[in-house]
Amino acid sequence: MANNRICSLLGISYPVIQAGMVWCSGWRLASTVSNAGGLGLIGAGSMHPDILREHIRKCRAATRKPFGVNIPLMYPQIEEIMQIVMEERVKIIVTSAGNPKTWTSTLKGEGVIVLHVVSSSRFAVKAEEAGVDAIVAEGFEAGGHNGREETTTFALIPQVRKAIALPLIAAGGIATGESMAAAFALGAEGVQVGTRFALTTESSASDAFKQHCITLNEGDTLLSLKKVSPTRLIRNAFFMQVQELEERGATAEELRMVLGRGRAKRGIFEGDLTEGELEIGQIASQIREIIPAAEVVKEMIEDYNRTVNRLSEITF
Repeated sequence: MANNRICSLLGISYPVIQAGMVWCSGWRLASTVSNAGGLGLIGAGSMHPDILREHIRKCRAATRKPFGVNIPLMYPQIEEIMQIVMEERVKIIVTSAGNPKTWTSTLKGEGVIVLHVVSSSRFAVKAEEAGVDAIVAEGFEAGGHNGREETTTFALIPQVRKAIALPLIAAGGIATGESMAAAFALGAEGVQVGTRFALTTESSASDAFKQHCITLNEGDTLLSLKKVSPTRLIRNAFFMQVQELEERGATAEELRMVLGRGRAKRGIFEGDLTEGELEIGQIASQIREIIPAAEVVKEMIEDYNRTVNRLSEITF
């Protein structure tokens, strides 16, 4: 895409970024997306430091194209994680779930391109002031952890576009070239895609989780755990347990006790569809097959171009 700031900034052919999703985004998925012309991200949120280093090295061996790492800033071993990405000379970092001021200047001092995920125009301004290179604005359609504002993607993007001058990437509920074109119409210059890439051949999620997700219908995911960290989940026994606790006024600490450790791994990576924490976006109800990640990129770009050409013929 000519004159696209996201492509120029990241050194990629297409402004399609694969989200760094816990238990889905390993080196295979990231390298495949990068080789297809997008930007693949390794999801550090579900990796111990030594595992992250292994995935970075395997990804570098599998692609000569740019790739990056997504790092939730609330990660308990954040200093060790940051040390690893700097030692391994990762050139692109996407930060989320925390204050971008904490690490942005350090990373940029090492020559790293920093993107930050926000859920509101207010946080977008703060990220711009912190010195990040681009903003990922994510609406609450997205799977996994969400902003407390519960602003939808297509309400969020134009507000963020007015608030900042930085390159802008839209995220949440985007899985097709048509939705990519809609995001661009509202001021985005790139898209971050999670759910569609989570349900691909190269995703490290369990087959049981993937197969379950492609049977979902509209309304089968809801925001939960709002007292802890708002998270979009599939309705299952674990979700109903959390909902019952929230309805009776359970405290954040009680909810954390139920959540425990490894609940997302149990659901997404190990395939426990009953007691696991099943994180996926609303757009899953439109996905009905598991295909290779490279095919996702190809289809998105073809559909984007077809949509833009079709709309250019409509005038009033």
